[in-house]
Amino acid sequence: MSLLFRRASFASLGLAFGLSALCLSPLMAQETAPAAPADAAAPAPAAAAAPAAAPVDPNAVVATINGQPLTEADLVLAEGELSQQFAQLPAEQRRAAALSAAIEIRVMAAQAVTTGLDKDPDFQRRMAFLQQRALHGEMVEKGVVDKVTDAEIRARYDQEIANTPPVNEVHARHILVKTKEEAEAIIKQLDGGADFQKLANEHTSDPSGKTNGGDLGWFGPGQMVPEFDKAAFALEVGKYTEQPVQSQFGWHVIKLEDKRAKQPPAFDDVKDQAKQAVIRDKYFALVKSLRAGAKVEIPDANLKKAVDTLESAK
Repeated sequence: MSLLFRRASFASLGLAFGLSALCLSPLMAQETAPAAPADAAAPAPAAAAAPAAAPVDPNAVVATINGQPLTEADLVLAEGELSQQFAQLPAEQRRAAALSAAIEIRVMAAQAVTTGLDKDPDFQRRMAFLQQRALHGEMVEKGVVDKVTDAEIRARYDQEIANTPPVNEVHARHILVKTKEEAEAIIKQLDGGADFQKLANEHTSDPSGKTNGGDLGWFGPGQMVPEFDKAAFALEVGKYTEQPVQSQFGWHVIKLEDKRAKQPPAFDDVKDQAKQAVIRDKYFALVKSLRAGAKVEIPDANLKKAVDTLESAK
């Protein structure tokens, strides 16, 4: 299928839920298990399978720094918090890198306390904000994400399907040439009974169309550039454009092969999107209720107006 002039459109890949970016907290990362290494060996037969690893004690001491223990739980936390920094390292080196970083952080932090940096007002403000942000994340995770049910996700999917107006999609072919005169000559041949697919293979400048008769497959409204989109959807099945259609890519002769009602995406294909929609709604409902019970005063009138405008848009 040609992508030469097809618009990039993520909306065409699933339900157009119209979600704004959640950006709720660092804890809202996708719940995706890490991929296995590409060169991972095939699983051994059941009879030769290695015994399951013993569960790791989170309180097991991994290292001691100036008499203070650093536990397995501390190391796991460090690995998670610093995962982006270690992303380029081989998997077998990440644990050692995380421990090295954790030790470095511990000794530098101890020295900062010794020199009184922890008493600095700017540092204390930053620490207070980081604590509040972490608690915000915990509230999102425990008070919103963990409470989303499968029934709510399915209900949101059903709601979106019910609210989405029916849309037709079309199956079309095209012949793309550089000049209007070339396109007119092709239309003249078609008027004389020439085969569209054969002409496409011979004349189109769209590389992918030279071997499939200019076939573009099925597409919905807005997936093509506007001029092409308008012409294709205006055709009757089996007809071709009587006049060349100009776009930024050249001149097109378009033939409509078929029309059909576009089928909604399967639930499993957009389940994650539906879940994010439920999370978003629950989050803003919680924020709204908490804000309603909070006494917030903003002395600067212009700043207050700007904040109120943002809040009303949520």
